[in-house]
Amino acid sequence: MLLIGNGAVVTRDEGNPFLADGCVAVRGKTIAEVGRTAETREKYPGARFIDARGGVIMPGFINAHMHYYSAFSRGFGGKGDVPPAENFAQVLERLWWRLDKALTLEASYYSALVCMIDCIKNGTTTVIDHHASPYAVTGSLFRIADAARETGVRSCLSYEVSDRDGEEIMREGVRENIDFIKYASEKDDDLLAGMFGLHASMTLSDETLGLCASEMSGRPAGYHVHVAEGPGDEPDSEEKYGKRIIERFRDFGVTGDRSIAVHCIHVNAAEKEILRESGTAVVHNPESNMGNAVGCSPVLDMFGRGILLGLGTDGYVSDMLQSYKMANALHKHANGHPNCAWGELPAMLFENNAVIAERCFGTPIGRLAPGYSADVIVSDYLPPTELSDKNINGHLLFGASGRSVTATVARGAVLMENRSVLCADEAETAAKARETAKKVWERF
Repeated sequence: MLLIGNGAVVTRDEGNPFLADGCVAVRGKTIAEVGRTAETREKYPGARFIDARGGVIMPGFINAHMHYYSAFSRGFGGKGDVPPAENFAQVLERLWWRLDKALTLEASYYSALVCMIDCIKNGTTTVIDHHASPYAVTGSLFRIADAARETGVRSCLSYEVSDRDGEEIMREGVRENIDFIKYASEKDDDLLAGMFGLHASMTLSDETLGLCASEMSGRPAGYHVHVAEGPGDEPDSEEKYGKRIIERFRDFGVTGDRSIAVHCIHVNAAEKEILRESGTAVVHNPESNMGNAVGCSPVLDMFGRGILLGLGTDGYVSDMLQSYKMANALHKHANGHPNCAWGELPAMLFENNAVIAERCFGTPIGRLAPGYSADVIVSDYLPPTELSDKNINGHLLFGASGRSVTATVARGAVLMENRSVLCADEAETAAKARETAKKVWERF
């Protein structure tokens, strides 16, 4: 038995939303009960106890769109033969599509391991990832899964199928997705799940989408795909196929209540209706959108239409509170209104991300309540004003950060305590990652 107590417990459970001095009791991989600290400790006198020291106890964060393979882009200054990008298409061509070609299976593993350690340090316990390594496709998701098993970070994995590297590599990507979906669906745990990854409409022919649809028929998974991220994506689809992107994806069965459409910055009203009717989740990535200068996703409008919206980082960071802060500022700025986005964004992060993750893993996630997965984090944030379930989102927005997290428990396992990562050797991993990244940069 594990107890996490002596702190303000924010459960995200409407039936029992807040305890000023609470304790979470964990049995195995699930939460057994949530109660007062003194009473719970008296009930379980021999249990291991993690002391929140008056801080905040919360459900672990969920990242609904991540690229574990992005870690080796950190600090990269480019090469002399590659001029700086001036638009989003050039960002892809001059950075990401060169980086992913330089990845090996070893590099994919260490990049993922680095990101998972970052997740643990920032209180992120569940990640929905999207991978690319076109010259090391086969086995790539399984190597990332090795890192997930070592660290305990729950991960839904997919490989981004694309035509940009030729038919053979495209077909290899299809096989990797199917093989991993089959593997994950047969495992008797909720640590790993699989989706079918697609890059984006602009790099997927009708023939390729038809092959993907055929291979996915009857599979217990959805698609994970970038949609209308850049301003040129929709014109490309209309010119080549006479359809807008979501219409095209609908016709190939890509949309649906197990699928994730990432970004959706330039979708129109008709496409939004398809997303709503199909139950397709949309994941917003504010920091990435700002950094790539692709525009501001109309998430407030989509939220009002009843589309399921989540929040991700797109590989930029592993700190979900940073993404939350960025989104809050972005939408106030873009809408020219200082009082907008107060409700939608916390709903995306603290409620909808859990719904999206449950679709992937089939297990209750995102609440501190009996029967839910024991994903619990402790923040050392000490509020200077009154704290309650009514104002916790404001406290997290303006007072805390991912690095406020001192303890991370995922699926009942203690991954970090007193800011010490217990499931991996940080220094050794970083040293090995630097060696591996140097080789990747040489191949860039």
